[in-house]
Amino acid sequence: MRYVDGYVLPVPKKNLQAYRRMAQKAGKVWRDHGALEFIECVADDVKPGKRTSFPQSVKLKPAETVVFSWIVFKSRAHRDRVNAKVMKDPRLAKMMDPKAMPFDGKRMFWGGFQVLVDA
Repeated sequence: MRYVDGYVLPVPKKNLQAYRRMAQKAGKVWRDHGALEFIECVADDVKPGKRTSFPQSVKLKPAETVVFSWIVFKSRAHRDRVNAKVMKDPRLAKMMDPKAMPFDGKRMFWGGFQVLVDA
């Protein structure tokens, strides 16, 4: 069964194009190392909830937007192999510097998921 890494993060609206460029480079690296899909989405219809929501989950500030991303792999073992190669890829070294990131990485969250339904 396929496996998915999911990410949610706040991006300042003024940095959205810089984030897009970074994500395009990162997506190429993940795909080059075997990821099946690399998707980055920007919030369009996400309102704060009464208890929880995408904006609340990242402590969204007024001049920011939410990005929701995922990477698809053949399996968890495949994900582990691909991610090990990705983390060693020199094309990502500069992007991994927290000072170079166009977003606040401290408010980003992520996790790995087993596919439950693939309709």
